[in-house]
Amino acid sequence: MSNDQSAPTLSVEFFPPKDISGEERLWQVLAQLAPLKPDFVSVTYGAGGSTRDRTIRVTTEITARTSIPTVAHLTCVGSTKSELSNVLDQYKKAGIESILALRGDPPGGPRSNWQSIPGGFDHADQLVELAIESKDLKVGVAAFPDGHPSSNFDLDKDIEVLLRKEELGASFATTQFFFDVNKWQQLVERLRKRGSKLPIIAGILPITNLKQLNRMVELSGMQIPEQILTRFKDHSEDVNVVREIGIDIATEMGSKLLEMNVPGIHFYTMNSADSTIKIARNLGLVKR
Repeated sequence: MSNDQSAPTLSVEFFPPKDISGEERLWQVLAQLAPLKPDFVSVTYGAGGSTRDRTIRVTTEITARTSIPTVAHLTCVGSTKSELSNVLDQYKKAGIESILALRGDPPGGPRSNWQSIPGGFDHADQLVELAIESKDLKVGVAAFPDGHPSSNFDLDKDIEVLLRKEELGASFATTQFFFDVNKWQQLVERLRKRGSKLPIIAGILPITNLKQLNRMVELSGMQIPEQILTRFKDHSEDVNVVREIGIDIATEMGSKLLEMNVPGIHFYTMNSADSTIKIARNLGLVKR
């Protein structure tokens, strides 16, 4: 996403707030993160596309209120091609130039069976094609260092899917969060061997809440290395210690990724600023 190919990008992700107080908190967090001068901000959909309207509104407002480029998420869940085309038009009118095109999770979660709807899309590559051919938008896609649940974590299938999306015009990928940097490197190396030039931005989740983390891992089927889980042993009830350990883990991961020439680091903020700010500073990613 950055024009400066020598400097890794820094980006942040929010989920849409559920109510007015959540929305006020989001604006506070965005203001706290502004000094990091993120290269872009992205806003997710809720599970099963449940927060689509709020995602469109919040993303549009971030673009209007700030000078930070916004990447809007769009999923295929529960939407016809016509509805998706309409959302893309709304994004373009709001001045949004980039989207993250995702199949999205079924209402039952990432490991549930996909639910097709008449006139809808079943795969993200269809959405990539629509966004590029008819809307002239820059399109990013998702990558999964631990494998994708819908491919039964078959990395060969996942590589083919990414190559197909790149062929259709996707210009960057952002990964699901992960905890083993070697898996990011293996994914990138396998793509490069196939001739791919797709930049793979690494998604990092600062661990702040073990119950929340376990729930997300359970939903995604991701694996957390034992050496990471061990570090939280005897501290699981101490919120402050958990947060500090999470910052240390993310800083260590980020340092290794920067040594591997990662093109960018994308923080899953969980709508909180403190950990992301500390990690970005630790990594020297804060633009002065």
